[in-house]
Amino acid sequence: MGNAVCRAREGTTGAVVAERLRLAHTHWTRLKGLLGTRTLPEGDGLWLKPCRQVHMIGMRYAIDVVFLDDEQRILQVVADLAPGRISPKVSAATSVLELPAGTVCRLGIGPGGRIDIERVPSGGVA
Repeated sequence: MGNAVCRAREGTTGAVVAERLRLAHTHWTRLKGLLGTRTLPEGDGLWLKPCRQVHMIGMRYAIDVVFLDDEQRILQVVADLAPGRISPKVSAATSVLELPAGTVCRLGIGPGGRIDIERVPSGGVA
């Protein structure tokens, strides 16, 4: 999907999980992740691929973490992962969504669900 702007939706309800999903699919973009940011605004997210574990070393705020397999099925969620912490390693995961804290509870996202990730037309949010 390159540098395309993407949107993530909950697979069953279609609820928007992230209106503006930034991709981190290269070594350098995954390494940087959310480091240096002061907040992750509502509606934003980061999709790290490949990824099985994340760390919050150097972070300033908590996030929700959603571990996905190749079909974007939800394997595990970690709500409110705090700064300085390290997530569990989910060996079956192939990617991770990092979302604003509170997103997984608000939308009822949990293992067994699915996330649909779609390109947004280049003109902006549809």
